[in-house]
Amino acid sequence: MATARQLKLGFILHGNGVGWGDWRHPDANAAGSTDFKLYKRQAQLAEAGKFDFLFVADSVFITPQSSPHYLNRFEPLTVLSGLAAVTERIGLVATLTVSYSEPYNVARQFASLDHVSGGRAGWNVVTSWLEGSASNYGKPEHPAHDVRYKIAAEYLDVVQGLWDSWEDDALTHDKASGQFFDAAKLHELNHAGTYFSVRGPLNIARSAQGQPVIFQAGASDDGMNFAAKRADAIFVGHNNIEEAKTYYKDVKARAEGFGRNPDELLILPGIRPVIGRTEAEVAQKYQEFISLVSIGDALRMLGRPFNDHDFSIYPLDEAFPDVAHIGANSQQSAVLKITKAALEEGLTLRQVALRFATPRNVFTGTPVQVADALQAWFEERASDGFVTFESLPGQLDIFVETVVPILQARGIFRHDYEGDTLRQNLGLQFPTNRYTAAKRQRIAAE
Repeated sequence: MATARQLKLGFILHGNGVGWGDWRHPDANAAGSTDFKLYKRQAQLAEAGKFDFLFVADSVFITPQSSPHYLNRFEPLTVLSGLAAVTERIGLVATLTVSYSEPYNVARQFASLDHVSGGRAGWNVVTSWLEGSASNYGKPEHPAHDVRYKIAAEYLDVVQGLWDSWEDDALTHDKASGQFFDAAKLHELNHAGTYFSVRGPLNIARSAQGQPVIFQAGASDDGMNFAAKRADAIFVGHNNIEEAKTYYKDVKARAEGFGRNPDELLILPGIRPVIGRTEAEVAQKYQEFISLVSIGDALRMLGRPFNDHDFSIYPLDEAFPDVAHIGANSQQSAVLKITKAALEEGLTLRQVALRFATPRNVFTGTPVQVADALQAWFEERASDGFVTFESLPGQLDIFVETVVPILQARGIFRHDYEGDTLRQNLGLQFPTNRYTAAKRQRIAAE
């Protein structure tokens, strides 16, 4: 029997792979990150599996040490606009940084994707941690971590304010009278803040879901507060269920503290399942997975959250170096997790790098074992769902063919989409236009 609470699933479109060596697999498409046909096939397969959304991560700065996927890849909103035309129900979530973009342009871009897709757009709001990003935008320096989140808060205020420029019934299109719109229902924002000054109104109306869904991926204290206050869903990464349960309880409590219904904030850990139809196939698939990672690749991958720090300068088989200070303005949550594990377990640099690059977790196993793990995390309130990477070519196919039916049979995952918009399928409320709401309040008070 189905339960009221249903597990949510997202799939990350990552072209030629997450890791530095994924593209070397015999079945991998080395040019996959700029191959629209690959993304189209994966999108339609994920939609056939009733996934809630597709997700495209992003970065606006690369170095020769960056992963192959990021070296040559599509811009997120562009590829998702293309995928909107070849899918019907699955959500389309794009990463876009507030540190290196303008609110008015971003409001237009996401509102346009929302209309093109019929109300399926989502925005993963990030602040960018790579310091080199500033050099691509003519900025003298990369904003400090706490400043970036202050910028993000005001930035989101502006964008969501612009999305409400038009009340839902403002565009009358009355041919008989010649009235195209009701001028009383079009509003200037007139925002003047610390970081932005934006007049408005936006030159595109609200969509079928009112506003795009807000995602967030920060796990530092600043990031958790921002997400608990403003996001509809959070991407996180956890090593075990107990750690995940602690985080889940913490963020839900923060959301409630901000006056929100904690059930309307979805927590979605990222996972890379390695699935085999038998125990022997699981072992073989996992060996394929780890064989793609050289120690050099593992060190480059490890350096990413530390602002692309070069770990090759340290002895591999000695204690993990003292580099916590490097992460002060980087991806703080990942830096803290890595350095904490290294210190507490007395790990060498080699051990840390290989563990970070090729984690074996409870989502490695047969379809039943993977379904068991997903269900345990979901039912024990360690997550509200998951966002998945392909660990190896073809793993999405196996997940859809074998794991999804098990989850459906257990009553924790849908057999069909609940609605046409991303908000409907995620179980989120339709956001009332702020100006319409204010008018209703005035009328009620009279």
